[in-house]
Amino acid sequence: GDSGAVVVQTAPGKVVTHRGGTIILPCRYHYDVSAHDPAEIRLKWTKVTEPMTFVDVFVALGKARRAFGSYRGRTALQEDGVGDASLIIRNVTLQDYGRYECEVTNELEDDTGVVKLDLEGVIFPYHPRLGRYTLNFHEAQRACQEQDGILASHEQLHQAWLEGMDWCNAGWLQDGSVQYPISRPREQCGRKDTPVGVRNYGFRHKESEHYDAFCFTSNLNGEGRGKEELENWGEWRWIPALEGFGVGVVQRLWGKVYFLKTFRKLSYPEAVQACKNNGAAVAKVGQLYAAWKIQLLDRCEAGWLEDGSIRYPIVNPRARCGGREPGVRNLGFPDKKYKLFGVYCFKKAGGAAPVGGEGGPKRV
Repeated sequence: GDSGAVVVQTAPGKVVTHRGGTIILPCRYHYDVSAHDPAEIRLKWTKVTEPMTFVDVFVALGKARRAFGSYRGRTALQEDGVGDASLIIRNVTLQDYGRYECEVTNELEDDTGVVKLDLEGVIFPYHPRLGRYTLNFHEAQRACQEQDGILASHEQLHQAWLEGMDWCNAGWLQDGSVQYPISRPREQCGRKDTPVGVRNYGFRHKESEHYDAFCFTSNLNGEGRGKEELENWGEWRWIPALEGFGVGVVQRLWGKVYFLKTFRKLSYPEAVQACKNNGAAVAKVGQLYAAWKIQLLDRCEAGWLEDGSIRYPIVNPRARCGGREPGVRNLGFPDKKYKLFGVYCFKKAGGAAPVGGEGGPKRV
C-alpha cells in the first residue's frame, strides 16, 4: 500500500532576498504518521550547483542537526509544526543564489522538492585593464569576485535584458556559457536585421577561450552586524524602481559609496590614500553599481575605482553627463599617475560616517 509514502511540497516560483538578508526556503512534507516514528524521518537540504552536482547544506535526523561548509552558523530549521522542513538562511551571501533541494526520507520512501533562491541586485559587464576578451572562465570568476560580485546566471542576464540591458561584448556566465544581451540590433553588433534577445555562443572551453564577464552584485556589503552598528548605520529606505531597472524595494543599507570631495584632482595612489584618510577604501566596480541601483547614487564627476578604472554613476540622464540612458559611465583605464580625476570611496557599516556628509573638510 501507500503507507510508506512521503510527499514533499515546496513553494512554486522563487523566494527573493538580498545580500545580508534572512530568507526562509519553504518546504513541507506529509506521511502516514501511524506507519513511522517521526524520529526516523531524515530532512536534507542540498544546493544544486550544476545539473547533476550537489553541495550539502543542512541535515536533520530526529533531534540531531548539522549544517555544512559556509552554511554553518547561519542555517536552522523553521520547525513551525509537524511536517515543516523549511530552512532559514541568515546573512545571505551572493554565493547562496541558486536552486536548493529539500529531501525528506523515511525508511522506505523519499521525495524531493526544489526551491529557487533569487537575489535583488544588478548585473554589470566587466573587463580588466588588459582589455576586452582577455579572461578565461576562471579568470572571469576571479575578476567578478575582486569587484564585489559573482558571475551572473543566464536567468539574471535575461532579466537584465528584459529591463533594457544592451551590451555588444560577449561575456562568461556562471554555467560556463558565453552570452550577450541586445535590445537595439545594429550593424556593428551582429547585423541590424537580427532579432533582439540574449545571444548565446553556447558552452565554451573554460581554459583556452577568452571573453569578458557578466558579473552580478547585490546590496552593499558592510562587515559587522552588531545591534549597535545596525541602529547607527543600517537605515531602512524605500528604493523606487529606476525606469527599466526592476521593481521598487525596501532595503537596508550596510555600507555607503560616496564621491570624496577633495581640493584638487588626484592620481591613483593619492586616491587610495584620500579614501584611507577618510576611514574608507576606494570603491570596487560592483559597489559603485550597487550604489547606483540601490542608493540611487547620481554624480556627474569621474572618479577612480579600485581596479584603476574611471567611472561615474548617472540615475537622471542630462546634457554633458554621457548619454541619454541611466547607467554607470566608464572612461576606461588611464595611466595611474595622471592627476585628472576624483575618487569614489566605500565605507563599511560600523565605520565612522563620512566627514561633512560627503567626506569634505569638517567645519568647526
